[in-house]
Amino acid sequence: MPRSTLNTLNFGLALGITFGLGALFLGLTSWLFNYGTAWVELIGTVYIGYSTTLLGTIIGTIYAFVDGLIGGIVIAWFYNKLQGRG
Repeated sequence: MPRSTLNTLNFGLALGITFGLGALFLGLTSWLFNYGTAWVELIGTVYIGYSTTLLGTIIGTIYAFVDGLIGGIVIAWFYNKLQGRG
């Protein structure tokens, strides 16, 4: 059976976009509807500046994208190493 590999950059971008959209959605629902504010405050302890405001939502979205990008690249790199392809 052929072994598959992951494109590290593409996987990182996919995870970064997913994390970023999640943070954006959570921040907007917290800002607009006051729903999920406890989660935003909790995540804001790691993503400095992430808060229940429009600017805070943008800051958190950027942090989440970068976090997902780096995490995705690392995960794909480890996966490829374990497959013997990296």
